[in-house]
Amino acid sequence: MFSIFLEVLDFAIPILIMIFVGLFGTGILIELGFMQKFSGLVRPLFKYTNLPDTCASSFLVAMGSTVAANGMVVNFKENGCINEKETMLCAVLNSTPAYVREIITYQIPIVLPALGPIVGGFYVTVFIITAIVKVSAVIILSRLFLEKNKCMYDDKVAGKKVTLTEAVKKSLKRNKKLFKKIAIIYLSMTTLVFYLRENGAFEIFNVLPLADIFGIPPESIVPLTSYVASPILGISLLGPMISNNGISYIQAMIVLMLGSMFMLPIFSVRTLLPRYVSIFGPKTGVKIVAFSTGISVIVRFCFLIILLTIAN
Repeated sequence: MFSIFLEVLDFAIPILIMIFVGLFGTGILIELGFMQKFSGLVRPLFKYTNLPDTCASSFLVAMGSTVAANGMVVNFKENGCINEKETMLCAVLNSTPAYVREIITYQIPIVLPALGPIVGGFYVTVFIITAIVKVSAVIILSRLFLEKNKCMYDDKVAGKKVTLTEAVKKSLKRNKKLFKKIAIIYLSMTTLVFYLRENGAFEIFNVLPLADIFGIPPESIVPLTSYVASPILGISLLGPMISNNGISYIQAMIVLMLGSMFMLPIFSVRTLLPRYVSIFGPKTGVKIVAFSTGISVIVRFCFLIILLTIAN
């Protein structure tokens, strides 16, 4: 158990440092009035929603750090600026800039060379469409279930001249209690996840019957199983099979969609759930992760159905 705790600390401390920097850094920017000035850069997107301008500010921060952006959203909620539905939709929207970062740092330099232009291009396209569907879902749901909220969290701040020292002190005072709460919950949740992983809780899926069900070669089970554990490893194993004609393009795409559908829930429970629960609390955090992961799985399921139709 002690070794698990050491693993937890090694994994969680860098994340907690990011959360700390995000919370206090954005808190300082809010106190100085910067976030209100720059939120106008993303207002063209938000004019189609019923989300408040405060969410536009956090979305701008999400382009650099999702954790920092969600720290802002929690502050908005705790100060009565947004309700739970708005919190959820803001958080889901904040997850979409990460898609742009991942395309640049992962999809283009790793996926495309490994899988080739056809299968790799398909994989990247699915990735982009998932982001578009998430943004569209937020826009539609906000218009259906929310009244336009004109709350400006930093209205009072914007009208005052605040020195950097004062901004730092106010940010520390405002976010200290919240950060302690996040740190305790995040460490507890991460410890539970690591304990479950150590006891094989994430190895319950048997993918061997999938070869017969979905008409993919038995040898593709190895990259499929590997993809569930590590997408990079699965892609690395699948690439040579495509190059050697051991698997067709359609079959490779089916393997990728199946692997994603198995991998995403595991990744969400293992990585996203502790982070979101620690920031937003159990009820809201679970809803955000379930909603976001559900959209990703549904998109891949739709593509899987299309591919199986083509294959047959």
